[in-house]
Parts: sequence; C-alpha cells; structure tokens
Amino acid sequence: MTLADARARAPHLAVAQADPDADERLMLRLAAFGEQFTPLVALDPPCGLMLDATGCAHLFGGEAMMRTYILQAMARLFFTGRAAVAGTPDAARALARFGAEGVTPPGEDEIFTRPLSIAALEAPRETSVALTRAGLTTLGDLADRSSSALTARFGDETMRRLTRILGREDARITPLRPLPECMVERRFAEPFLDLSAIENVLRPLIAEAMGILERRGQGGRAFEARFFRTDGAVAVLRFETGAPSRNVEALLRLFRLKAESLADPLDPGFGFDVIRFCVLNAETLAQSQIGFERQGAQEGDVADLVDRLAARFGRERVLRFAAHETHDPVRAASYVYAASSSKPNSWEKPEPGEPPLRPLFLFDPPQPIDTMAQTPDGPPMHFKWRRVRHMIARAEGPERIAPEWWRGASRDRRTRDYYRLEDREGRRFWVFREGLYESETAAPRWFLHGLFA
Repeated sequence: MTLADARARAPHLAVAQADPDADERLMLRLAAFGEQFTPLVALDPPCGLMLDATGCAHLFGGEAMMRTYILQAMARLFFTGRAAVAGTPDAARALARFGAEGVTPPGEDEIFTRPLSIAALEAPRETSVALTRAGLTTLGDLADRSSSALTARFGDETMRRLTRILGREDARITPLRPLPECMVERRFAEPFLDLSAIENVLRPLIAEAMGILERRGQGGRAFEARFFRTDGAVAVLRFETGAPSRNVEALLRLFRLKAESLADPLDPGFGFDVIRFCVLNAETLAQSQIGFERQGAQEGDVADLVDRLAARFGRERVLRFAAHETHDPVRAASYVYAASSSKPNSWEKPEPGEPPLRPLFLFDPPQPIDTMAQTPDGPPMHFKWRRVRHMIARAEGPERIAPEWWRGASRDRRTRDYYRLEDREGRRFWVFREGLYESETAAPRWFLHGLFA
C-alpha cells in the first residue's frame, strides 16, 4: 500500500528512508553470524540466508533441533524469521516463503511443495497472470501438465525453477567463502568471557587440526580463528606461514602476535558462543629429520622470522625478491609477499667458478654514458660516466636482448646488446648499446645499467 494509506491505518507508524547498502551490510553480518552453524552460507536476496546443513545437523541433535536453534539465535538478535529444511535450496526457499515451515523428510520435497501457490515460482507478473488465467493455481497443477508445452509457452527458466522446487533437480549454493581445508570448533554451554584463557581453548583446537593434516600428509599455510559473539558480532584473525607447518606452539605464537597487533582489540562483549579454527590453505608436508649437524635449521629460522614479522606488522609489509621467467632484466625480479603460498621460480645460477651474468645493483633508469668503440657493433674501449673516464681492460659479450613484443610498453623499445666490462682498477660494469647499427638506428646510444659487486 502507499505510505499515506499506511499512516491512515497506523498514525504512529515509524518511517525511514530505504538504505539498500545498509541492508546489504546487515545481511553480510548475519551471514557471518550464520557461519557458526555451517561454513556453507550464501545470501538469498532480498532478505534471506541459505545454509547448507549437510554434515552439520548432527552437531545440534538433528535438523529439527538445528532449525529451532538458529531461529532462537536470530531472536536473541531481535530478528524474526521463517525457516524450512528441505532436500534442495529452491525447495527450502519456497517452503519458507510460501508454505509451511518445518523439516521435509528426505525424498519428499515434491509432496510438500505441490500444494504451494504458483507465487512460489517468483516468476514475472505477466507469467503468473497467464498461469492463473489458464487455471493453474498450484505447483502441482503445473507439474501435471506437459513440460514441453509449458516450456514453449513460458520459457525454460520457469520450468527449471519448477523442477528445482519439486526436488527433481538440485543446484548447490555458492557460499560466500570457500570451504576450508580443515575446520575444528568448540561450542560453549555458557558464553565464554575469559580472554586470559583463550589460548587454553585454541591450543587443543589447533592440535586437533594439525592431527587431521598429519594424517593427510599436509601442512597448513593459511589459518583463521573465528570468534562468534552472542550479540551476532564475529571477530576474525587470519595469519599465514612462509612454509607448510604443523607446529602447534609456533601457530599459537603467531596468533598471539596477531592479536596483540590488532588496532581493535579482541572483545568478548557478552561472551563467545563458538570459537572455530580453520586451515584455509594446505600443502604437502613430508616428515623430515634434522641431522646432528642441524642442516636446514637456518632455513627454518628464516621462515619462523618471516612468520612472526608478518603476524606483527601485516603480510603486505614483509616482502622478498622473486624471480620471473623473462630475459628482460627490468622484469626479471620483483617484490612479492614473503609469506606468499605461491612457489617462487628458481634463480639462474652461474657456472661453478664463473662470475655472475647479471649484477645485483641496477640503475632505474639506466645511466647514459659517453663511449668510444673500435667498431660500431663492438664493445667500448673506454667510457665516461659522472665525469670520470674508465679505461676498459676486459670485455665480455654481447648478450642480445630483444624487447618483449607482446607487452605494450616494450613495443617501442629497441634491441639491446649487453656487455660485462672491467676497467683497469678492477671495477666491473654492465652496459648496453641501444639499437642495432643501421637496421634500427644510425647512432646507437650507450647506457650503464648496473654495477657488479
């Protein structure tokens, strides 16, 4: 009805401007709260949630008890709702919105949904009007008709919606977050309030999760601790490790560092109902034995340092160099997260006893130099850089590097011939000539790109 009619019937009606963005944020918050019942939660617009209770109902004493528990939890947050449990998401939605609430026995979705009005199809208005005028008032009436004739008249989407509501076709939900590799949780009969003892709760949870990973031959790389408060708020702490790990005490230490670095400290409010620990990402981790000389201990110490720094200062502030498969020296290395789960490319190693092919220090941009060469396409005899002339004693090269034509930024760049030079004082330089003589340019230019240690 219009607002004027509503106010005429209820003069004290409270009115507020619609705020779709706020409604969406509220539904996302309720979805996060609903994840304490099952990790598979999806939004069901405009004002519903869809929970996949497969494998979770027994934790609450069955589907009926789980449904009652969810409605009671929502009531504590001052929300009223309707809930139905069925074999398919579409059947559950139709029963909750247009039919009798409750639990549908397995395999009986069609029996319970056939009496529903065709409004349960939520089809366009013109489709609903046409069905009603044809004398089809319930889903059962529609199901008894020829599917080919109905499809030709009302389209594939209407019939697909009907078959899913009747339970003849199943379409799984797409959860807001992917299912974790491993998940363990602790539920409390009374809200948990003692933050000083929270590590005593997490330690057995982490140990249980690590036991599951050990049986799989895996180790965790990304972890998450979720704290579900009685008022609906959900606190989430995520942390990562630089290498697969099953070390309970090390993970507990990372959790402690992460909790201490939070700008908004962990607050139990009126207490936590559920504490959950998840392994978001896992990789293969074989058992290893450290020898008496403790080989490999140094790498483990570095990985532990990276984990602690990332937990304290944030993953985006702890970086390392990573190699890229390219001949372009500018793109050959870049910064990546030190705790990243992606496997880095191996660095190209020089032959034993040979100097490195590339310097560690590069100029950005390359420094122009004045040179004198014996031949137009030969190495320089000497060059002048920063007002100092360097006489060349040895030269190696050229290493010809053509621009990467498939990259837009490299299309206008010319071919480069790189040389490794050593002057009479023993200083070593990495220079290049830009442009092939006569084919790309009549006057190639020289640049100093890097210095060898």
